[in-house]
Amino acid sequence: MRKSNIFCILVLFMPGIWAYAQTEPWTLEQCIRHALENNIQIKQQELNTRYQENAFDQSRYDLLPSLNASASHNYSFGRALDETTYGFVEGTERIQTNNFQAGSGITLFNGLQKINTIKQNRYDLLASREDLDKMKNDISLNIALAYLQILFNEELMEVAHNQLEVTRLQVERTRKLVEAGSLPHGSLLEIQAQEAAEELQLVNSRNQYDISLLNLAQLLELDSVGDFTIARPELDVPDEDQLSLSVRDIYARAEAILPQVKSAEYSLMGSQTSLKIARGARSPSLSMNLFSSTGYSDARERMVTDETGMPVLDPVTNLPTYEPYPFWDQLDDNITYGFGFSLSIPIFNQMRTNTSISNARIGVMNAQLALENTKKQLYKEIQQKYADALAALKKYNASLKTLSSMQESFRYTEQKFNVGLVTSVEYNTAKNQLTRTESDLLQAKYEYIFQLKVLQFYTGKALEL
Repeated sequence: MRKSNIFCILVLFMPGIWAYAQTEPWTLEQCIRHALENNIQIKQQELNTRYQENAFDQSRYDLLPSLNASASHNYSFGRALDETTYGFVEGTERIQTNNFQAGSGITLFNGLQKINTIKQNRYDLLASREDLDKMKNDISLNIALAYLQILFNEELMEVAHNQLEVTRLQVERTRKLVEAGSLPHGSLLEIQAQEAAEELQLVNSRNQYDISLLNLAQLLELDSVGDFTIARPELDVPDEDQLSLSVRDIYARAEAILPQVKSAEYSLMGSQTSLKIARGARSPSLSMNLFSSTGYSDARERMVTDETGMPVLDPVTNLPTYEPYPFWDQLDDNITYGFGFSLSIPIFNQMRTNTSISNARIGVMNAQLALENTKKQLYKEIQQKYADALAALKKYNASLKTLSSMQESFRYTEQKFNVGLVTSVEYNTAKNQLTRTESDLLQAKYEYIFQLKVLQFYTGKALEL
């Protein structure tokens, strides 16, 4: 087959393939992965982490010696200074000079400030990475909550739809009985009112389902909902054994692995290192410098010598003769180089060093309080979620028992309604009670599943359904 034909076939079938890919239901794992790859806040935090990486690398480069070079070309007029000889040149209209310099410097000791700056930037980098992981965890939990909310609203919609179908059957049956004269027309109106109320409930349930889909799509940074759907896994309610770990056990594991705690610890280490940097300003600073320079001047001349090195005399004046001094020869002859040491001893600087040390101590105390607060907030959060999970499980078990009784009671009421022993009002009351019980059961089910997943996530387990 020719390549052009193959290309045409791919073009024809690609829209269908793309549409299939777009309508494929998203699993929770796919949603989390997509959100972590496309969330703008995560991208911003990644850029901030890269900034911290650059700061850390630069602090290490600061240990290297500096090397700089410079060159200048100058024009002097009148009585000018020849910088190559440091003598004045008279009676010239213009002098051109060139100067070339190179220098290098390195700090030998400055109270270990550069070493401690490297450590501080490293702690800042590690804290930034943990903040990035914390943000990813928060977004993952938000995705899981939004995902479960869709499943919850979907089941509520199914409950509302099933209840409406039952009511519609009763409307048809009541209409036939009214037409036969077995029931008054008011009974039909009452059951039709119940049908209208349940239709409204179904519309509300669909709206809540659509809104929950929109919320998840926005968390995923999708342009529009379109054909976006999620996979519906089989969710069995975990038993109480899943809560076998105590709050303290869960906290002990969470404290060791959760990024918010590690970030606060690294921030404390960074503050302690910042205090060392501030104290280092009290120490003398010793540095070494290397330098080399050369120059050229077009006003400078060179004495003419013979093979023995003696000056060649002018036969008329009997004075030494001179010739132009070439550029490269001047550069070679004017080279100077050397090295030196510089010692700076701080004596008094308007108490700036003491103020910096005091502020650094305050920073350490603040970081200690921040770490303590992070741990306390984490413990309270685990306590709350453990209590919510336990309460949701109790509510689920109670609702499960209540639902069984309500279903049996409704069947009995429905049978009595069918033979005219109860009014439509009593029938609707029993039906509404059954619907509320089913809703309470679903709410308790998803609340328990979510809180349990969060607790398991705190112990290091991945978010999955």
